[in-house]
Amino acid sequence: MNAGGGVSGIAAMTNSIVQAEIRRHSTIVELDREERSIHGQFMTPMNIACLMAEMFNAFPSTLRVLDAGAGTGSLTAAFVKECCSRIEKPDSVHCTAFELNDVLVRYLEETLRDCGTIAKQSDISFVSDLRHKDFIKTAVDSLSNGLFSECSLEFDAAILNPPYKKIRAHSQERHLLQSIGLDATNLYAAFVALSIRLLRPGGQLIAIIPRSFCNGPYFRPFRQQLLSEMTLKQIHVFDSRKDAFGDDGVLQENIIIHAVKAKPNGESIHISLSKKGINPITSRIASYKDVVRASNGDKFIYLPTKSSDTALTEWMFSLPSTLDDLGITVSTGRVVDFRAKKYLCQNPEEKSVPLIYPCHFSSGLIKWPKQGGKKPNAILDCTDSFSLLVPKGYYVLVKRFSSKEEKRRVVSVVYDPIRLDAVRVGIENHINYYHTGGCGLRREFAFGLSLFLNSTPVDLFFRQFNGHTQVNATDLRVFRYPNFADIEQIGKIAIKKTPISQYQIDEIIRDILNSPSCDS
Repeated sequence: MNAGGGVSGIAAMTNSIVQAEIRRHSTIVELDREERSIHGQFMTPMNIACLMAEMFNAFPSTLRVLDAGAGTGSLTAAFVKECCSRIEKPDSVHCTAFELNDVLVRYLEETLRDCGTIAKQSDISFVSDLRHKDFIKTAVDSLSNGLFSECSLEFDAAILNPPYKKIRAHSQERHLLQSIGLDATNLYAAFVALSIRLLRPGGQLIAIIPRSFCNGPYFRPFRQQLLSEMTLKQIHVFDSRKDAFGDDGVLQENIIIHAVKAKPNGESIHISLSKKGINPITSRIASYKDVVRASNGDKFIYLPTKSSDTALTEWMFSLPSTLDDLGITVSTGRVVDFRAKKYLCQNPEEKSVPLIYPCHFSSGLIKWPKQGGKKPNAILDCTDSFSLLVPKGYYVLVKRFSSKEEKRRVVSVVYDPIRLDAVRVGIENHINYYHTGGCGLRREFAFGLSLFLNSTPVDLFFRQFNGHTQVNATDLRVFRYPNFADIEQIGKIAIKKTPISQYQIDEIIRDILNSPSCDS
């Protein structure tokens, strides 16, 4: 790279970046965390902004760039710095920056002025267009009316850290998006989807967004649009939840995506990972098919940061069975405690049956009742509560939520009706449970399935496509499973060894299913 403009150019760029970071910190002080959280505003640290700008491929000579939800202008500042640093610079940069917040706009104006100064010193013509307007409304108007719009928008590049906030079902934003055929449940998905629409063919998108869109039904429409209209070029993964927005107190797992507006053509994808900072500790080229995978009529994005991750995924997809093949189903526990409050008992009573919460999970089995706990231990077995209960039998239970501190995401136990002698049982809504048509499983099968789910390969596979601590029934339906005979063989061993160590679990799975070696 070449800084262009000599020593004074380098100094100007450095000063501009420093000033942009100062403005970001000033905003964090001026707008308290609660106010920024209400609007889904999390300011981009300058080191992250520079990392994002460096991901762009070569630029056209005349460059129109979009910064939607610009904040204090950190991303635009980093983008202009990158333009000025390249050997082959664009001749002109026209930046359109959207920001609604009055306080942020004041800082953004200063940043854009600085950008004009450093661009000029590198012989780049710079024009800024600050839009103190609602990006969604303006973009929808442009896309709806095309050339006849009051503000026709089209860009060669988009760099954004969109707001993170749910969109209510009957909100104006939802109606606006639906009017042009977009269905987004979160502002970040809406901002990225609109930016994709506003890009010219071959245009580039860089965005830092929560990893949660990679799987599940909630972001399916957004994921389908991204994967059908764009070709992923690079995905950068942050190993720690605190790396991207630590000073904002954000613990959401985020990734940076670089994509080009073109139909996917089976190319490779650059996967990079940083740990305790932004400098990549691993960087590899993965096959497109190893990252974007189809399952049950949907597409998911996996993040194999190591070559061993690819081997793990290949093994998982090579397993022979789906849940339908095995004749079983996974559902979410029926008891929503605040709705069933009048039936709940703190301790077992006459005419009550066990109510199982995650707090009852213990070493692969259920430890019940839990004395002195906050959660009720039982639920009345009566006509009105009958639909909330399942009949006596063996069930495999999986936590839907794990804490950020827990080592494992997939945590499973067996509900053993011999240990808890009750005609029915209540399973709380924070638990997924495997069953056969609403009834229990075969004993050996239940123990084998639970041990399989508790293995390290399954846990690591799950982390490749799930960036949060929630394990939904939908996620478990995506899994491939061993055949019935192998699961029962595993179960026979598990019954003899329960309780069982993690090392023993992984050894059994390796011996019977030939799973790849992996570290816990």
